[in-house]
Amino acid sequence: MTNWAELSDQLEGALGLANKPLAITFHDAASGVDRFQSSMPSPADDGRTGAVPAGCVFWMHAADQTFSTVAQDHANCSVGSVTHGFLGLMDVMENGDVGALLESGWVTPEAAMALPVVEEQPEEVVYGPLGESPTDPDVVFLRITGRQLMVLHDAFPDLRIEGKPQCHIIAIAKAGEMAASVGCQLSRVRTQMPNAEVTCAIPAGQLSDLLERLETTAAADHAVAQYAADDMARFA
Repeated sequence: MTNWAELSDQLEGALGLANKPLAITFHDAASGVDRFQSSMPSPADDGRTGAVPAGCVFWMHAADQTFSTVAQDHANCSVGSVTHGFLGLMDVMENGDVGALLESGWVTPEAAMALPVVEEQPEEVVYGPLGESPTDPDVVFLRITGRQLMVLHDAFPDLRIEGKPQCHIIAIAKAGEMAASVGCQLSRVRTQMPNAEVTCAIPAGQLSDLLERLETTAAADHAVAQYAADDMARFA
């Protein structure tokens, strides 16, 4: 297996991350990883409940522990259940949360139909720190600043920049394409992620190549920063 602890350390150093990179892995059978522990609240009027308000909340818990999740754990958020392959869009169109999003104008039916999703229904999705991943993950997930997004885009100009919903970048990365998200209000409220943060999802198999590109980008950025600092000295 790849040395994910070493790659995680390299990625943290290259970008100066404040939050540890996460590993997200989709399993078509029981993974053997302990399931996320949480009591589920009373269901909403449409029957929705889950271990957390939405699957994106697992990103916050995964900074400190590795755990598995199943469809029921994600079920309070219809959008996340669809993007992660647990349910089809037609399964959730009558749900109250989908109705609220459509009625508010936050998303159109056309945009919902075009949403990237995980094609194969998983049995489990495992989350945790990349450096502690028990298997080769599908996706490396980052919480980053605007400057760190700049560095990633410089290193990988084909990086897709996506909007709402934030969770669909997981499906994009699982399909083999790197994507960042400016975030979405739904996720920001549920995760309480700082407004200054955005997110990025990287196909795990592309991480080594990205790290090589980041070294080149970092050297160029250092040279330009030194030039800019020297040039600004004339204005002191």
